[in-house]
This record gives sequence, C-alpha cells and structure tokens, in this order.
Amino acid sequence: MSSRLQHALFAIALTLPATLYAGDYTYQQTTQITGGSLLHMMKTVGVFSSQARHIGDPVVSTIYLKDNRLANVSSDNIEIIDLDKETITQIDIQKKTYTVMTFAQMKQAIENANAQMQQQAAKQPAQPAQPAPNPDTQNVKASFDIKVRNTGNQKQISGLQSSESILTLMMKATDTQTQQSGSMAVTNDMWMVPAIPGYDQVRDFYQRFAEKMSDATIGLGFDFSKVLSQNPAAGQALNDMAGEMQKLKGVPIMQVMRMGTTVNGQPLPAASEAPLPADASPAGPSAGQVAKAGISSMIPGHFGFGKKKDNPPDKSSDQSSNGAQAQPTSAILMETQITTSNFSSAPVDPSHFEIPAGYRLIQPPTR
Repeated sequence: MSSRLQHALFAIALTLPATLYAGDYTYQQTTQITGGSLLHMMKTVGVFSSQARHIGDPVVSTIYLKDNRLANVSSDNIEIIDLDKETITQIDIQKKTYTVMTFAQMKQAIENANAQMQQQAAKQPAQPAQPAPNPDTQNVKASFDIKVRNTGNQKQISGLQSSESILTLMMKATDTQTQQSGSMAVTNDMWMVPAIPGYDQVRDFYQRFAEKMSDATIGLGFDFSKVLSQNPAAGQALNDMAGEMQKLKGVPIMQVMRMGTTVNGQPLPAASEAPLPADASPAGPSAGQVAKAGISSMIPGHFGFGKKKDNPPDKSSDQSSNGAQAQPTSAILMETQITTSNFSSAPVDPSHFEIPAGYRLIQPPTR
C-alpha cells in the first residue's frame, strides 16, 4: 500500500475532534502484503522481475513529526508533508531525485484527470444496438453497507494489551434494467489500544491535512465530491461511517486489511476469522475463478455484472457431478498488514525534513 493511500485512510478514519497542535513525535510502521490472488500472481511472474519477487517483503518506515511537518522515511523513499508550505515532497533514494508538489497542484491534477476522462467518454462512438458488456452507469444503482464490530477478543501486540474491532465495507452495484449485481468488499481487522501518550499529535496532523486537501481524495485519482453528487447512497454511506467509527475506541497498533469481491453480498471474513495459508497463497478461489462464477470485475468507470438478483442457487447442479465443490462466493484480491510500534515523544532532528545533498529536482508526474 502506498504512503499516500495510507494518508487517505488515516484521514477518513480520524473522525474524532482534535484540539492539539503537533510537537515532536516518532513511531515506526511495518507494512506487508501478506496474501491474496494478486500477491500469488506477482510471485508467479517473479522469475522475470526482481521487483515482483520482493512484492511481499515487509516495508519498515519511520514517521517523524515536528510541528507542522511529517516525514515518512523508508529504505527506498521519503515523503515529507509540510502543512505550512502546503507541499508534498517525494524523495527517491535509489535514483537520488526528488519532486515537490503543492496541495493546489495535486487538486488541479485530479481535476485535469477528471476533465480528460469526460472528454474521452464524449468521443466514444455510438454503440451498436446489442447488449453491451458493461451497462451504462446511469442504469447502475449503488448501495453501501458499513459496519464496525467490537468482538471482545484481546491479545498482546508489541507489549501492549489490545482489543479487536472489525470494520467491513460493502459496495453493491445493481443494473436496474437487468437486475444483475456484483459486490466489492473491504474488511479491516484492527487491534486497538486505549491510548498511546502523544499520539493525539498524529491524529491532529492528519485531520488538518485532510481539511487542507478538502475536496480532493488523495491518491485515489478522483474528485470525491462529484462522486457523492452522482451517488446519493455514497453520501449516506459517509454519514453511516461517521456513526460506526464512533464505536472505535483507542489507537490501532495493528491492522489487517483485505480487499476483494463477493457474490452473495456478505462481507469478506476478517483475518482473525479466516486466516490465509502460511504460504501466503490466496485463500480459496482466485479472482479469476470468482469472476467465472459471476462476480463483477471493477474497472474505473465501469461495472461488470454477473449475478442475477434474488436468483436462488441451482440445487440440482450441486447434487450432480458426485460431490463437486460449490461455486466460490468470494475472493481475496489483496491482504495487507500494518503494524505500528516504537512510539516516542523525544525531540526530532530537523534534518529528517531536508533534501539530502546532491539530490536532483525533477518534475512530478502529471497523471
């Protein structure tokens, strides 16, 4: 998971009011893709790519917070967010280069991408009078379901006693003409501790960062306000999320997030409920197998549909073929674990927020 996407998830999650201003704070974060069909696929092609071979290796980052600046430092990259200058600096340690993008430039880049997609859509030739492989989005009704469960389970993590909370998010898209539907799902298994001294500064920083970015969804490539205007159900979903997030008490020190697809409208099982095999291969069927069984494939701006609404399962097919396995009902595309540790309020050296000597400034990517 990219650091920008982590920031977006933090901004969504931090719904509690914050009144502190950042001082000095440090902690470490270990992120690792631990399973799913995408990881299995990358390992399969790893014989051709060194980068693919290491896709499942843990990435250890140290986060330094000082006043209104935050630096996320790993062995390959450094990201520096400066709230005063309203800039995001990306440093490539391997190439010895860096880019600087202002918050305004990031918002503009997202707006330009939206405009370009709309222009391309307008240029598409008229489709022949036959069933299209993907229905028009005007005929798609999207519904959302967000829930938080406090399971009562507890365990020691990094020497701290934590309790489990599971967040599930389901998005179901239905073609109003054919009544076919498909679902995308996210499940986040979070282990929370009541409080960590000084961590409120981190909450405050990300909340102010989200406020400055306002109408832009960081790293996800679209204007979220437009999505909400086109999908009223999404606006209600955010209201529901705010209510559900109130059930989360404390600070997550370990999270296991799963993203995938389901056929039966049920959420993906949490990592504690259905652990993946030790070899990190995908649990159950691959994404391709689920697609053949009728799950939707998600491409930006399109939904594929394969499951008839309220269509009961064919019992005769289950009884035939002498005990053949039932059709798969879900697939985990990716499982990612994030563990946070080594919290410290010791003074932070300002050098962590400086560009290393000899590094070359390049233009940030425009797409």
